[in-house]
Amino acid sequence: MIKNITVIGAGTMGHGIAETFALHGYKVNIYEVNEEVRHSAPKIIREELSFMAENELINDEDIKRTLENIDFFDDLKQASKNADYVIEATPEILELKRKIFAELDMYCKKETIFASNTSSLALNEMIEFLPEERQKRSMVCHWYNPAHLMPIAELSLFGNMDEETFCEVKDLYENAGKQVVRVLKDVPGLVANRIQQGVAREVFSLIEKGIALPGDIDKALKFGPAFRYATTGQLEVADMGGLDIWATVGDNLLKVMDNSQKASPILWEKVKEGKLGIKTGEGFFSYPEEKIQDIKNEFNKRLITQLKASKKYI
Repeated sequence: MIKNITVIGAGTMGHGIAETFALHGYKVNIYEVNEEVRHSAPKIIREELSFMAENELINDEDIKRTLENIDFFDDLKQASKNADYVIEATPEILELKRKIFAELDMYCKKETIFASNTSSLALNEMIEFLPEERQKRSMVCHWYNPAHLMPIAELSLFGNMDEETFCEVKDLYENAGKQVVRVLKDVPGLVANRIQQGVAREVFSLIEKGIALPGDIDKALKFGPAFRYATTGQLEVADMGGLDIWATVGDNLLKVMDNSQKASPILWEKVKEGKLGIKTGEGFFSYPEEKIQDIKNEFNKRLITQLKASKKYI
């Protein structure tokens, strides 16, 4: 049974992963080599927990218990020596992840399960230099951002790990309130990101071709397909509408839709102009500096509203 967890990295994803496990009663050690990140992470976690409490997702006692369950380390050996499960959330650099796993293999118990939060690197390449027995206890566990609010977790079952070990991790994630997606083949992007990129490609193409304005395209998605997707998956939607209709419409539309194999030129145009989205104050929309925090808070409030609602149809 998994009781003690170590998270490698306290950045955007790492702190949220640790926060989630700690909120659900697990003891979590966070290893972070960057001193500035290590010192700022506790404040960020506290602020996120307080925001969740303000929006009635958790209570003050939950905040206190969560913070008590987290410890920070700058020594990997000390952070991981008692871990039952270790997940790394470091930059998507293959050699870095190999190095971390090699060090963890020296410090951790032979029973410890290793995981990576990657969605773009191949598991077999990350763990190919680990002992065979450790490879059997290694996997991908991919979270969505923000980790403490998005309920999905994609867990790999690629054939290197037995069903019993997988179920141990699956139980961990379900106990932490996650909706587990089994991924059976090691493909770039796994499942959710590939679906998202498929939608995004057509959205960016519609803007590029001047078919609709950005605000109207987002409205079409939010109150059209995504309105159903919030409660119903694509395959169920297809069954409801009739597979014969989906086949016919597919034949009519897919041949005139975007099938490019690279990111949209309109994205690269924005990047070259320094318009990267909210972090630079402008992307497809404008974000006045004095309103950015309010905009972020409103975004997270909508996620919390959806998270609460989702419990009624899970």
